[in-house]
Amino acid sequence: MKSRREFLNETFSSVTGFGVAAAFSSLAGRISFGEHAAGINLNPVKDENTGLPLIRLPEGFRYVTYGWTGDTMDDGSRTPINHDGMGVVSESAGVVTLVRNHEISNDGQALKTKHGTPFDDQAQGGCTTLKFDTQKGKWLESFVSLSGTSRNCAGGVTPWGTWLTAEETVLGIGSTDQRIDKKRSFKQDHGWVFEVDPRGVKKPVPLTGMGRFVHEAVAIDRNTGIVYQTEDRKTAGFYRFIPANKSNLAAGGELQIAEVVGEDDLRGKVESGKVFDVKWHRIPDPSRAHSFDIWKDELGVFRQGKKLNATTFARLEGCWSGNGFIYFDATSGGAAKAGQIWQYDPATQKLTMLFESPGKTTLNMPDNLCVNPHGGLTLCEDGDYGDDQYPQRIHHLSQDGKLTTLAANDMQLDGIKGFRGDFRGREWAGATFSPDGKWLFANIQKPGITFAITGPWDSYR
Repeated sequence: MKSRREFLNETFSSVTGFGVAAAFSSLAGRISFGEHAAGINLNPVKDENTGLPLIRLPEGFRYVTYGWTGDTMDDGSRTPINHDGMGVVSESAGVVTLVRNHEISNDGQALKTKHGTPFDDQAQGGCTTLKFDTQKGKWLESFVSLSGTSRNCAGGVTPWGTWLTAEETVLGIGSTDQRIDKKRSFKQDHGWVFEVDPRGVKKPVPLTGMGRFVHEAVAIDRNTGIVYQTEDRKTAGFYRFIPANKSNLAAGGELQIAEVVGEDDLRGKVESGKVFDVKWHRIPDPSRAHSFDIWKDELGVFRQGKKLNATTFARLEGCWSGNGFIYFDATSGGAAKAGQIWQYDPATQKLTMLFESPGKTTLNMPDNLCVNPHGGLTLCEDGDYGDDQYPQRIHHLSQDGKLTTLAANDMQLDGIKGFRGDFRGREWAGATFSPDGKWLFANIQKPGITFAITGPWDSYR
């Protein structure tokens, strides 16, 4: 069995390394002259589980699905809906363990778990654990590992083999969900990050020191133990949590928000390759869900930051640690509101714009992302349309700045497992690689399916 340190090195460091910002400087120029994502042909490929052509892939790639919504898991529970963020947390003799989020907003009976008690027995979100044999290319088992949370959107892996799952909501006791004008029956306040033992959480503990806001993704800098967090709001902050005890996040610490020096608002156009200095400011009250003077605005933490000169970003979503950097994206950022990819260097406290999408046909609102162990970044789209010409896609942003489409959602179902309809506009989520780099795992959120994809990765560096 690999040690945690060995697994960490393989998971978060590219085999070939990831290029510095200068390597991306030519990308925007090429696209501005009409070059879109690199022209690799994608062909319909049949799922080795169902025999259906669910996605399109390059020549030589194959896949097997698992954990469709409603499938019976090994603990007897039905697989929950809305598959979202996901990460490989450990590996032993070729068997990888993943933890998968379920972005469920509804109140009502919590997911049943044999491993512990729900955080809130009136919250239906949570996490499931999955195991996959990379040598046999076979899914092995799944079960509920966290129950009683809400809108588990993204999160991040820890260096010690657990998963941090983040709630994309601040609803709680007595709250009305203004999106649907409905009062929720929650028995606990939500808006937290939870640590998930992949074997199952006996008693969920909110990591209150990491803040109560509309969370998205989490990434830990393995050199310092500092935890970076994104916020999925039209006015979003970029945060970091400095733990009092690196091996025990529940022990508390200090939540800080980023000020990009000289930039109050970075939601608009930013030139690729531009570098900024970053300063950090302590949030006085990390648990404040709403503003001091405005109730129910979900901006209690962010507005504290703005009073300290924090910078506003556009809907920060995916966040991943690798090669000494923290990578994150602004899904609606940029002049075209089609997405921005950022790189933060904790050692120099410099922020670099790696790539801004010139339009949604090129890159349609990136959401979850991960460092590709072969080099570069893997980007999941969560755009606002999807059809035969422009389905939702997974892209690879290479070390030399080339954007290549890796997979396309081609899902049109006619009754399989009870699902019917055109799902090509549904988002990809949860991209994460096996430590050996041979398998990419990803979800299509609706109808809710997990994919294990393999093939000739040498062409994606």
